[in-house]
Amino acid sequence: MSVTQQTKTKVIAITGASSGIGEATARALVAKGYHVALLARRLDKLNDLVSELGEDKAYALKADVSDFDTLSSAFADIHSKFGRIDGVFANAGTGVNSPGVAEGDVNEWSTMLGANINGLLYTAKASLPYLKDSEGHFLLTSSAAGRMTLKGSVYGATKWFAYGFGMNLAEEMREWGGKCTTICPGMVNTPFFDEPKKDKIAPEDIAEAVIYALSSSKTACVREVFVMPADKP
Repeated sequence: MSVTQQTKTKVIAITGASSGIGEATARALVAKGYHVALLARRLDKLNDLVSELGEDKAYALKADVSDFDTLSSAFADIHSKFGRIDGVFANAGTGVNSPGVAEGDVNEWSTMLGANINGLLYTAKASLPYLKDSEGHFLLTSSAAGRMTLKGSVYGATKWFAYGFGMNLAEEMREWGGKCTTICPGMVNTPFFDEPKKDKIAPEDIAEAVIYALSSSKTACVREVFVMPADKP
């Protein structure tokens, strides 16, 4: 599909789409008949995924969610290509290697805040004008860590922000017919870990949660999906 062609198929943009939850969600959405726009810093990974999913169904854009101008341009590009944006999954985020506050690394904090807080705000700010046109759906990845107390966890605090932001944004979007869903996973088996974690949630499980939220009826909004591992620890 050329950038001048447009589609009536629903279009979902995904940040952090190059691996883990974002990658699994892209595959699941295309399998369900959606078109996807994939945003991440690693364009080579995105291009590989586009080759797998098909250039008529997926579109890759290099974007750092902590850079508002780049992100804003990316959403304009997506809308120009497809003619619509029906949903956004704000999934990009990162953690830290040095836990706690006293032993924390302020440089790691700065990077994490740029992705987990500013990146979320910027993604919403850049995409809402297009979602308002389509009465669309904004979804975001918070965490079980954003619903509980974890000793000294700065990462957990960023996910508390994400949780509260999602709930507040849902009320704002409701005024014009939009929806907002906050996804709260427990520990997910993603590239955060060097070795596979068999007792953790699979990225595909969160992809199913996204599709569940997107499939809600016109009269209902799934405000929150809380997903925890079912396997024994």
